Amino acid sequence: MTPYVCPRCDVRSPASALTWCCPRCRGPWDLDFTSAPVPRDSLPSRVNSLWRYAEALPLATEHPHLTLGEGRTPLVPLTDTVSAKLDFLTPTLSFKDRGAVMLAELARRLRPRSVLADSSGNAGTAIAAYCARAGLACDVYVPGGTSVKKLEQIRAHGARTVVVPGDREDTARAARTAADEPGVLYASHVYNPHFLHGTKTYAYELWEDLGGRLPDTLVLPVGNGTLLLGTALAVEELYGHGLIDRRPVLVAVQAEAVAPLAAAFHAGADELTGPPVAARPTLAEGIAIPAPPRAAQILRAVRASGGTFRTVTEDQIRAAQLDLARRGLFVEPTGVACWAAVRAAPRTPGTTVVPLCGAGAKTGPAAPAAQSVQ
Repeated sequence: MTPYVCPRCDVRSPASALTWCCPRCRGPWDLDFTSAPVPRDSLPSRVNSLWRYAEALPLATEHPHLTLGEGRTPLVPLTDTVSAKLDFLTPTLSFKDRGAVMLAELARRLRPRSVLADSSGNAGTAIAAYCARAGLACDVYVPGGTSVKKLEQIRAHGARTVVVPGDREDTARAARTAADEPGVLYASHVYNPHFLHGTKTYAYELWEDLGGRLPDTLVLPVGNGTLLLGTALAVEELYGHGLIDRRPVLVAVQAEAVAPLAAAFHAGADELTGPPVAARPTLAEGIAIPAPPRAAQILRAVRASGGTFRTVTEDQIRAAQLDLARRGLFVEPTGVACWAAVRAAPRTPGTTVVPLCGAGAKTGPAAPAAQSVQ
């Protein structure tokens, strides 16, 4: 198995040790992994899941792989220059399946005493589903106020939910304490880098479907930044292997109510500074993260691409959800944030892709303004 490496301290650890963070700085791991070029001409004959990009994936050398047929989501036009990738059409109805399958495959091989995850809903659902597929029991820590429909979905997969009073950060702290127990695999979509190597298949699919190129601009939602960081990882791999001749611009989107990364970016900071500011309520609960552990990596990736951060208001989120629904696409409020940002901004030159990350069936429509969470 590919070993973990701390991007700050260069401390290393085998994945089999179940050490969920760097023991020196307590920061998240990266993987000491080098991909090989993916031969695009051979892809049509390959398995119809994210494992088709085997050369780019850790854990791909052994067979068979755990799968629910994740990935390969459609790309549909919204305007003459903007397309949406329908990542809510995955087995558990959110893009988190891309990373969850990697974490569950890791757990399937290591067979820990227990698997633990924390989530505002979608990541926990995905981990629960893939652990069920692998025959592994898991516990999912969720904050109070998590969507009832998401809780029902997690429990339907057989996972035990631990509802933590407080917000998303309170939940993460409780999960990390439990993750320090012996024999626990912390299936964290933030701390465990296998998740990022799953989400990078989002960009590999775009590259495949667009005939060996990427759009000029990729607009991505950012809370903990797992989709953006996975995408940035894929872009560097594709460019490094000579499979694309230019890198796209990365535009990161946060809810105006909880936008620590946008504030740091526009202040010219390299990482978050000062104590975390309490999260304000927002319809975009999935990206309401006051202190993302990979903040420095996210800021660096956006700057390196020549991109920027945008924020969206609660009214813009409501309007974007309704607009997409009128186009036949029912997406949860967090999942419409990128489309809200594109609608509110001046027209960007070239082609743009936004992800629609979670199904509206998970949350229902956004509350009317009179019942606003603001």
